[in-house]
Amino acid sequence: MKIADVRLTGLSGGTVEGGWAEELAPEDNVHTVVEVVTDEGLIGVGSTFTSRDLVAAAAKLLKPFLIGERADEPARVSEKLRQHTFWQGRGGSVEHAISGIDIALWDLFGKITRQPVSRLLGGNYRSKIKPYGSLLFDEVQPLREKLQAAIDRGFRAIKLGWKPFGRCDAKKDELLVRTAREAVGPNVELMVDAGGSDAFWLHGYKWALRTAQMLANYEVVWFEEALPPDDLAGFAELRRHSPVPIATGEVLTRRQSFWPLIQSHAADIIQPDCTKCGGLTEAWRIAWMAYEHNVQWVPHGWNTAIGLAADLQLSSAMPVAKYVEFLTPSPYVDELITVPFRPDADGFLTIPDAPGLGIELNRDALKRFGA
Repeated sequence: MKIADVRLTGLSGGTVEGGWAEELAPEDNVHTVVEVVTDEGLIGVGSTFTSRDLVAAAAKLLKPFLIGERADEPARVSEKLRQHTFWQGRGGSVEHAISGIDIALWDLFGKITRQPVSRLLGGNYRSKIKPYGSLLFDEVQPLREKLQAAIDRGFRAIKLGWKPFGRCDAKKDELLVRTAREAVGPNVELMVDAGGSDAFWLHGYKWALRTAQMLANYEVVWFEEALPPDDLAGFAELRRHSPVPIATGEVLTRRQSFWPLIQSHAADIIQPDCTKCGGLTEAWRIAWMAYEHNVQWVPHGWNTAIGLAADLQLSSAMPVAKYVEFLTPSPYVDELITVPFRPDADGFLTIPDAPGLGIELNRDALKRFGA
């Protein structure tokens, strides 16, 4: 079975507030669905955290190396794409496009072999995992309402991120965290994301350390992106002295970008996004690299139901995995597949065991959101 075509659908009309771009609106396109079509009509689906225009430009570059290739060798084919495009896009948006193609290729491989991707990645260590509801910070009363809505949707772990946290003063930051803890009570896990990859991030190590000490008072599970993503020395120093675990890595692409974080002991938790870092193939390599060096791996997942499905498959195939990120509420998570993911009564997600990613696209929703 050979690869015959790649189809792209940009998503628009349901884009949620991103935190990093004040102008982001529901009509903006920052996610693209990738479908890899075979000469026998079988289709694999993937997703990439990049606009359709950028993915289309990358696809034009990649197609000569992709069309006619085998449909059942995702790791080799993705590496071929990567190796042949170093000079025109080593990392960045080209790697994002490879990510979506790679996820689709794994979905195809599973459908061809009639196995879930998790088994093809090595086997199943678990059938369920805890999702954390991923939300943005807000002013006090709207924040309480957001948190209650997330609890009502079944989440027993919640991450809050970005402005106004870290954009006003220390008193405001503590007020927001205290409000969150009071709203969810002692039995819901809380994570905090400062959003240090925001444009012109204004804080350094000492702010991050003082803030980490405050967060410890509220039993925060981890402190994410407290510094700009390239401040390797700052992250290493912060991890040594912070009373709460330090997490980072969502903007990085390619496994080689994660090795310095691990080698320099700069993070307790690394967070590759399989829709950006190189797909399931690279995310699998990164997750194993972390495991072998006793660093926790938690996938970043501010994207679509397809990206969440990929994270679930990889989470099943890793010896140690505790959480997946679940953007909520989001039309691209809640409506894009025929059987939406929902936390169970204990706050866990069941990992699909059907062939491939174990999901089916809702074609009506894809048409409705198609840009």
